[in-house]
Amino acid sequence: MIRNPVFCALDTTDPQAALALSRRLAGLVGGLKLGLEFFSANGPQGVRAVIEGGLPLFLDLKFHDIPNTVAGAVRAAVRLGPAMTTLHACGGREMMAAAVDAAADAAAKWDVVRPRLLAVTVLTSMSQSDLAQSGVADPLLDQVKRLAALAQEAGVDGVVCSPHEVEALRAQCGPNFHLVIPGIRPAWAAANDQKRVLTPVEAMAKGADWLVIGRPITAAADPALAAGRIQDELAGGAS
Repeated sequence: MIRNPVFCALDTTDPQAALALSRRLAGLVGGLKLGLEFFSANGPQGVRAVIEGGLPLFLDLKFHDIPNTVAGAVRAAVRLGPAMTTLHACGGREMMAAAVDAAADAAAKWDVVRPRLLAVTVLTSMSQSDLAQSGVADPLLDQVKRLAALAQEAGVDGVVCSPHEVEALRAQCGPNFHLVIPGIRPAWAAANDQKRVLTPVEAMAKGADWLVIGRPITAAADPALAAGRIQDELAGGAS
């Protein structure tokens, strides 16, 4: 059986709707992603309600603060038992290293599996001009590679990056560094606000480990059918 690399992004504030959708997608996706919108509305209790559906959780909160604060936030997040969680690489090596240590300590304390810590490099909604407006003059890929190297030095498990950066990061960071890819759109789905996209099959062929797919599944008339269609495309691409 082929491992399902798809984490479905549940972009909602309604925990009951999220739980119902997670149950519909059981067996059709590899896990669920809950982010800031959901967490701000529902907190840890809402997260616990959704993961009752049994799917692995990608808790995408993108921590970015002083090292001590991020470490405390990571310790709290680990208690929820996520498979993966995120922090911003631009927070620096000290901040990321503190998060790594905190995740290991909390996992041992609460007797849970330590989540993979993923550093966000450059958001997939950003273009080269967006990056320049923020004061970074270097080419976008150079900035991504710089932040990925810093994350790897800090002991982070992998990065979140654009599908177009997968090959460069795989070559730079090696085969054991996890690459989690948003900005994924099947050929039959709208790009929406993602500016740097590939199809699921294309992203996996370039060396992605995990794919984050939201609206092509959640906004479909039949989310289960859409998820199954993506699974079939990935299985065909892997054959």
